[in-house]
Amino acid sequence: MNGPERGSWIVGVDVGGTFTDFSAINDRTGETHVFKRPSTPDDPSRAILEGLRDMADACGIALGEVSRLAHGTTVATNALLQGRGGKVALVTTEGFRDLLEIGRQVRPHMYDFRRTYPPPPVPPERRFELGERMDAAGRPVRAPAAADIRAAVEAVRASGAEACAVCFLFAYLNGAHERALADALSAALPELHISLSSEVQPEFREFERFSTTTVNASLQSVMDRYLGRLEEGLSTAAPHASLGINQSSGGLMSVDRARAFPVRTALSGPAAGVVGAIHAARGAGLGDLVTLDMGGTSADMALIRGGEADIAYERAVAGFPIRLPQIDIATIGAGGGSIAWFDRDGLMKVGPGSAGADPGPACYGHGNTEPTVTDANLLLGRLSARGLLDGGMSLDEGRARAAFEPAARRLGLSVERTAEGVLDIVAANMIRAIRTVSVERGHDPRGYVLAAFGGAGPLHARDVAAGIGIGEILVPPAPGIVCAEGLLVSDLRETFTRSERIAVSAEALPRIAAILEELEGQARLWFAGEGAAEGRQTEVSLDMRHVGQNFELAVALPESLDDLRDRFLDAHEFAYGFRNPEDPVEIVNLRLTAKARLYRAPGTGPPPADGPPPPRERRPVRFAGKEFPETPVYDRARLGAGSRIAGPAVIEQLDATAIVYPGDSAAVDAHGNLTIRIAI
Repeated sequence: MNGPERGSWIVGVDVGGTFTDFSAINDRTGETHVFKRPSTPDDPSRAILEGLRDMADACGIALGEVSRLAHGTTVATNALLQGRGGKVALVTTEGFRDLLEIGRQVRPHMYDFRRTYPPPPVPPERRFELGERMDAAGRPVRAPAAADIRAAVEAVRASGAEACAVCFLFAYLNGAHERALADALSAALPELHISLSSEVQPEFREFERFSTTTVNASLQSVMDRYLGRLEEGLSTAAPHASLGINQSSGGLMSVDRARAFPVRTALSGPAAGVVGAIHAARGAGLGDLVTLDMGGTSADMALIRGGEADIAYERAVAGFPIRLPQIDIATIGAGGGSIAWFDRDGLMKVGPGSAGADPGPACYGHGNTEPTVTDANLLLGRLSARGLLDGGMSLDEGRARAAFEPAARRLGLSVERTAEGVLDIVAANMIRAIRTVSVERGHDPRGYVLAAFGGAGPLHARDVAAGIGIGEILVPPAPGIVCAEGLLVSDLRETFTRSERIAVSAEALPRIAAILEELEGQARLWFAGEGAAEGRQTEVSLDMRHVGQNFELAVALPESLDDLRDRFLDAHEFAYGFRNPEDPVEIVNLRLTAKARLYRAPGTGPPPADGPPPPRERRPVRFAGKEFPETPVYDRARLGAGSRIAGPAVIEQLDATAIVYPGDSAAVDAHGNLTIRIAI
């Protein structure tokens, strides 16, 4: 396309442990394409750049017409998990250099006295103190002397650090001392990456703020190098494309923000999947979902109520506490590459170890000889021997059987029964994870629909849904590409926070209103800086608690501030089962989330069905211990809107495979979603 069509393509790309997924849409014509290629764990940018060119060749897309690339990345997460963060120094208030070591003085695992927290990102020899102090109201008590600042700068220089975290006491109320040191560091060490706690996480709770800031600093050099390679390659491959990076909160940010705050990308890819699932469910008229995103190495679960995902503000990644807004996602090591193994108790376990993309499951034929979940699905006929990617990636059933035979002999079972056991175990693992985001939060999952996506999600959704009492499964049109599609419809997003203790009373209402006006002003500046002229939205939530409580609840701002106390009491009763209107209530944080809409993909679907869909083949498939030798296998691309299928059946497509158990039924809606109803 030339002339007026120039710059009409938007591409979402999600890098997973096994595959890198692409979703492209022409925002003028509505034309869409999906594409997958194996990931390159040594340098994820290589799979992105090579995949862009391959997709362009395969789909007839001119890369010069790509206007935006939205990217979900695992670079930060992998760096934390593998201990590959940059060399970091820490400068803190005099007397607080060991705060990262002291932490909360609780054991990471209550019943394991030998388990310890991972060492902090900054060892003692690179932690330095500076004579400065703010009081608990943010008023300067002791300004840092020029000589002390120079000494701190020289200590950081001598440490050889790539990045420096600056974490002063009460800096969340007043960051002036942090900024003074940052100015001196920037002047003396212009190549040094600097993270200020007053910018990274301006909230109370010193340990969590220090931990989040030092983790951010450890990731800055890693993310800077990665984004540099990606930008350089993108400038050649797609010279007119702007680059947006997905955040753990489910919105996009600019490359500059990603460089400054890489810790915000710790759950980048899974968050995009939740956004994509919400978009697909909206077309199906659904608002209450449990999501199951199962890929090659892990599975992610989240709860969606009324079309909105729950947001959590604190979690640990690789053992490091991180306090930032993020979609409340439970992640476990359960994917197609998860390895089945025997523990010391003689019982079989599945995961969290994974064969990953290389060498991959045994059936890939790349050298792995251990049994995996993908091998089990192949042996049971749920996956086609033709292979993945619609036959583009062959699978070797003989290698899968050879990998399972030792485990089968040890258990005294057939290979097929052993494979079924592996699938039962991995389903049980995912059911436990779903309970953490539903039952343990006070929500009954039986009233929800299970949204299954990821390359392996639809294969296992039925076992998970039946195990937890869910009667309906939603499989989006391109389940293996949902994370990439979620990136296409993600908004620009930024959260502004003010941490201040305010007793909820009539006298405090003007103060609350004044702070909210300040946050609105910051949002307006951000909108202008991002060039966001359309689709602006702001949402306000307040972290509230009874005076004397240690933890707070996030409460959405009511229409009238006079209703604030009642709104909190309702939330408290839901969370804890009781309310006490007599107890005083206070606010500790005020948050304003600004969003700017970039694009909403059209809800187009397949043409209407013109009769019963013909199966592409029939093959033996095992369901619940029984083999059905003539199970029909359907090509999803040939299923029109209104198509209905009775189980048993297998539904294959480029990016995933769904199964319909005997007695269950499946139907395709007007938007191309596949709905499976379970006979339970």
